[in-house]
Amino acid sequence: MLQEKEKAVADYDINDVCARFSKIYTGAISDVLDEMGYHNQVLPSAIQALTMDQAVVGVAMPVEGHPTDSQDPEEIFVPVLEMLGALTSGDVIVYQPHDSLSAHIGELSAESAKFRGARGAVIDGGARDIDYILRLGFPVFCRYRTPCDITGRWKLESYGQPVQIGRVAIHRGDFIAGDKDGVLVIPRAVTLEVLQKSEEVVGTENLVRKAVLEGVHPVDAYRTYGRF
Repeated sequence: MLQEKEKAVADYDINDVCARFSKIYTGAISDVLDEMGYHNQVLPSAIQALTMDQAVVGVAMPVEGHPTDSQDPEEIFVPVLEMLGALTSGDVIVYQPHDSLSAHIGELSAESAKFRGARGAVIDGGARDIDYILRLGFPVFCRYRTPCDITGRWKLESYGQPVQIGRVAIHRGDFIAGDKDGVLVIPRAVTLEVLQKSEEVVGTENLVRKAVLEGVHPVDAYRTYGRF
C-alpha cells in the first residue's frame, strides 16, 4: 500500500496540487492530519511569515547546517550555491540551521531560488534583505530577522536529507503548507489523501457556517455535519 501511495505522489501534477492546497487554510489541513493519526506535523509557532499576507505551498527541500568560524568562501558559499542549483519547480526550501545568529536567506538566494521555480522558504532561523525579498514576492517564513551574514558564523552541511524542526521530521518530497496561522508538513506518502480530505473538510465547514448564519443552533449544526 505504501509503495502505491508513493507512486501516486510521484505522478502528481505539482502545479495542480499546489493550486488546490493554496485554497485550503492550514487549520483544516492540521485537523485532517490529526484525524489520520499524524499529530506532530506543525512547526514551532515562532516560525512565521514575513508579512501576514504571505502563504506558501510546495515540496520540501530540507537543508541542514551548523555554526562555524570558517571564513573560507569555498566552504561557506559553494554548498549554498549547489543547493540553490539543485532546486526544481515547486520546491520549498526548509532550513534547520541549528543557529540563532545568522541570516540563512537573503536577496540573492531568494532571487536564485525563485528563478529556479522554488515557491518559498521556511527557516528555523533568520532572514535578511527583507525589503528586497518582499518586492520579489518570494514567501519566507522564519524565526527572526538579522543583518548578519553567514561568513564566519554558519555553513550548510547537507540538503535533500531528512531534518527535524521541533517535533516534526521533514523529508525530501514531503509537502509544506504555510499561512497566517503557521506552517505544517504533510508526509509525502499521504499528500494526495490529505488534500482530498482537506477539501472535503472545507466544504463541510462551509455548510456549517451557512447553517449557523441561517439560525441553526450551533449544537444542532455540529450534530448534523459532525464538525465545528
